[in-house]
Amino acid sequence: MITNFDSSYVGTVDMENCGYLGTPINDRRYSSEELAGALHKAVAYAKTMDGLGYNTFWMAEHHFQPEGTECIPNLLMMAMHLVHLTKNLKIGCGFNVVPMWHPLRLAEDYAMADILSGGRVIFGVARGYHTREVESFGAPLIDQDANRELFEEGVDIVFKAFNEERFSHKGRFYTIPPEVPYRGYTLKDITLVPRPERLPVECWQPIQSGSDRAFDFMAKHGIRGVIGGGSAEGGAVQRHMDGFRAAYARRGIELQPGERLSLGYQFFIAESREAAMAQAGKYYEENMKMFGELRLVRAITEAQIAAMRDPRLVPNTKLPRIEDAVQAGGFLAGTPADIIEALKAVEKRFPGLNRVSCSLALGTPLSLALEQLERFAKDVMPAFKGAMAQAAE
Repeated sequence: MITNFDSSYVGTVDMENCGYLGTPINDRRYSSEELAGALHKAVAYAKTMDGLGYNTFWMAEHHFQPEGTECIPNLLMMAMHLVHLTKNLKIGCGFNVVPMWHPLRLAEDYAMADILSGGRVIFGVARGYHTREVESFGAPLIDQDANRELFEEGVDIVFKAFNEERFSHKGRFYTIPPEVPYRGYTLKDITLVPRPERLPVECWQPIQSGSDRAFDFMAKHGIRGVIGGGSAEGGAVQRHMDGFRAAYARRGIELQPGERLSLGYQFFIAESREAAMAQAGKYYEENMKMFGELRLVRAITEAQIAAMRDPRLVPNTKLPRIEDAVQAGGFLAGTPADIIEALKAVEKRFPGLNRVSCSLALGTPLSLALEQLERFAKDVMPAFKGAMAQAAE
């Protein structure tokens, strides 16, 4: 039963000349003032959502993107700003890229956010997918095995810090604490000060590869999963649902289909499905230009990547279209009734699912995005008002 509606914003500037035939991503450059404007856009998103009954506003951590695509480098700082400008909305870290943090610093910063926000900041972890970001911080990404090992060790440390009053750790990447003299004794353990008030910490992680190793690691720490955003359409959703449940079952925890998961969608509301696709198509294409070659969209060929970089190749290249995404189920387009029907079908298929995140494609201008969020809240969410009322009790 869907009881929570979320939305996300990755921190993009308002973009001109969008679509496959528009400006290539690598040719976009924006001034520092324009890039900083993405932070103010996040404020507008959060304030709008807070007054419309959304549950959580998710933001993404990213760095070094003068192209204007993802411009929020510190989610916890941004979240603490937003909780003071809103009343009820939760702010989700979607996601803190663990290999780019020292795990103790991340644990400390989240603990402060949890305490000072009264539990309105939601924790999230990820491995990262931009080489420019992760490798620039001195962490591996090209070496995927090393990246995963660093991520897993970092998350292990974070949860030790959250859950144990005194702890130590010796691994491949970290020895905590170092055995050094301190005020007359040798350090053997350490305490996070302060620890989060709400334990166990609710934590979310994106599901991409859907490997047994990834799912087993999530189940080990009780981590919840996010599927979607256009990257796990069609059959991949079912495979990820099954793999996630199986991993929890291996630890003796039986979940309903969809339980402890969130499904992510892009959406656009108009007077018809055709009109919605016509209006949103260029933003969907801009989204594909950004994410298509970054391991987030499967089955993209080298020829398609080349065409996404060079508009001259577009007319002679078969590229993913919004019609394909709508057909596959990753993009919700049409009238409010169309979107309600699609979500009701998902609700029936996955009875344990209680959360969906419905967002606008990268490049959608702020004014249009806020208008769409309002339409979704007023014309779609009330169809689930019984369930939402039950969740609020």
